[in-house]
Amino acid sequence: MRLAGMPVALASLAHLNDEEVVSRVLAGDLPLFEIIIRRYNQLLYRVTRSILRDETEAEDVIQETYVRAFEHLAQFAGRSQFRTWLTRIAVNEALARAERKKRFTSHSGDRELTGDPMDLFASPNASPEDQVVDSEMRNLVEQAIARLPESYRSVLMLRDVEEISTEEVARILNLSESTVKVRLHRARRTLRRTIYQKAGKQLLGVFPFDAVRCDRIVAGVFRRISSPGTLSPIT
Repeated sequence: MRLAGMPVALASLAHLNDEEVVSRVLAGDLPLFEIIIRRYNQLLYRVTRSILRDETEAEDVIQETYVRAFEHLAQFAGRSQFRTWLTRIAVNEALARAERKKRFTSHSGDRELTGDPMDLFASPNASPEDQVVDSEMRNLVEQAIARLPESYRSVLMLRDVEEISTEEVARILNLSESTVKVRLHRARRTLRRTIYQKAGKQLLGVFPFDAVRCDRIVAGVFRRISSPGTLSPIT
């Protein structure tokens, strides 16, 4: 499967599973790390965005996640899925950043999303009227998710939007499966009060990760992991 924005030279290797890619990167084939980045950019963006509610900070966290993962790639023992291991790094980094923000914020109540609007887009085959409706609905869903308590947002994003199993979500967030189920139920119930029943398939399209942002993350990570002396050698 060709990942969005994947250079032609890497396209023939996109079928490799995560463990195979990791093994080859550890053996010195650094360019293959781009497969990992493009494979998980949207997942990491969605989960970090749900925690931080700020797209710029989410991008920063994603880059930091990949750099940390690269530095400690040899420590990945395969006891869990690579996706789980990588996403836990992102979640922990996002939560730590969110905690630091709270210390410098004079108020901690719910707030509107800040920064530029996210890159909303509608089906190219839709009429102009339908595109407007799609955009408005998606914006409504995103705003509703952003107003959920932090503990609910990440569960909802991983389970309902990314469709990750309850078991894996529990491992990623270091929670029991029963806690994941309870939080997911409460998140859905909260959304349902206003828009959940109307949102339908729109939920699958929220927080899109476009090709431009994907390319920016790839470039930023490779600048950092390719600079001599900036990383500890992998052993």
